[in-house]
Amino acid sequence: MDENDPRYKKARARVARLRGFYTNLISYVSINILLLIINLLTSPRSLWFYWVAAIWGIVLVIQGLSLFTIKDSFLGEEWEKRKIRDILNRDKHD
Repeated sequence: MDENDPRYKKARARVARLRGFYTNLISYVSINILLLIINLLTSPRSLWFYWVAAIWGIVLVIQGLSLFTIKDSFLGEEWEKRKIRDILNRDKHD
């Protein structure tokens, strides 16, 4: 496959986003398990690890939604193309 092919570039960008998501997911699970253990060993009556898990989890859900459901509809590739066309058309009239 030709690396200059737009479909190849799009697929490669998608794979990079997928890799980033899965890396983030693995980090989320492993670090939160570690934080849970630290929390239970140091202050079992005062749980604080869930704040990190909740905030990071929200970010992870948003990343997953944008990657697997929303895709290009909101601030994605199609939106970028439309905005570029709008700006070029506006500049052409100036």
